[in-house]
Amino acid sequence: MKNHQTLIALDKILADSYLLMLKTQNYHWNVVGENFKALHELFQTQYEDLFSAIDEIAERIRVLGSKVEGSFEHFKKLSDFRNANKNFDNKAMLQDLVNDNELISKILREAIKLAQSEGDEISADLFIQRAKTHEKNVWMLISSQ
Repeated sequence: MKNHQTLIALDKILADSYLLMLKTQNYHWNVVGENFKALHELFQTQYEDLFSAIDEIAERIRVLGSKVEGSFEHFKKLSDFRNANKNFDNKAMLQDLVNDNELISKILREAIKLAQSEGDEISADLFIQRAKTHEKNVWMLISSQ
């Protein structure tokens, strides 16, 4: 099948993005204390971006001719991301999100090379745009600590 490795990468990135969205939304709900408003809004901006990205990633899988497995069980199986810890303080929430955004950026950079090696510049561009967003998220999260 054409783009086989790219499809595998898209599936993994979809799972990671979904779990990162859930974690970010959970922190949005549970953040308290100092910088509440700023962090509440930052987390909302990031989970809303992830929600849109998830749809774009899933649609790319469809464009390439595959069906999308959209179950939480499938996402959890593919992803190395941990669940959110609702009891984290602001600093731990920020660091957890920094770590996950750095990890997904690394996965995306590998996926860029993979998609390019299969001649799929459109998927590579999607990966580049997502990596750019996650790298900016790292900067915003670190700057909020």
